[in-house]
Amino acid sequence: MASMAHPVPTASSPTPIFRVRGLTKVYGSGATEVRALAGVDLDLYAGELVVLLGPSGSGKTTLLNNLGGLDVPTAGDLEYRGTDLTAADEAQLTRYRRDCVGFIFQFYNLIPSLTARENVGLITEIARDPLPPETALELVHLGARLDHFPAQLSGGEQQRVAIARAIAKRPEVLLCDEPTGALDVRTGMVVLEAIERVNRELGTLTVIITHNAVMADMADRVIHFMDGRVHDVRRNTNRAPVNSLHW
Repeated sequence: MASMAHPVPTASSPTPIFRVRGLTKVYGSGATEVRALAGVDLDLYAGELVVLLGPSGSGKTTLLNNLGGLDVPTAGDLEYRGTDLTAADEAQLTRYRRDCVGFIFQFYNLIPSLTARENVGLITEIARDPLPPETALELVHLGARLDHFPAQLSGGEQQRVAIARAIAKRPEVLLCDEPTGALDVRTGMVVLEAIERVNRELGTLTVIITHNAVMADMADRVIHFMDGRVHDVRRNTNRAPVNSLHW
């Protein structure tokens, strides 16, 4: 039976950054209808590192896209700091994505003709209170590779540039969709260590989608999805460092 992702808040409980109730997303209609989300209830809190597990098609990416303002739900409530995102127009969602959310995907989407510093600088030019590109790259241990082009960087280094680009605008939320999916185990661990460091040092709410159950131990909470719903939730009393995970 599906369980709530967090107990009912008490008077001393923190206010969630995201409050999700009955979230539903339907694609198509009639015989082609696909119910990607089928009534998700979820609270996400500041500074958490949350891992979303579940098979392909279970609704993880659809949830992430709704949280990030890349897609809108068919029904249900989705609030970010008390603001109803389901009622936002496209201009409001654009500001929300620009100011509040950082995205990391499986593929890096760097501009080949720009250096690492310049790729990160594209974001800092439009952010309200950005980190200097050099500082963001130092956070992911690329301070010595500032002026290298993507072709001069390994896959793991390119992904860390993508992380630096995402965090340079100081987002409150970092949404990661299979960030190590294109990497080997050793390189993936380096990338996860960078994400973990950002979560710890900047206090960024971090949500990571993965098929790799090994990553569950690095999270504060592990949320399992099945058939468009939260299937169960596990809370880790103590997060395990990435380098202690048994791959």
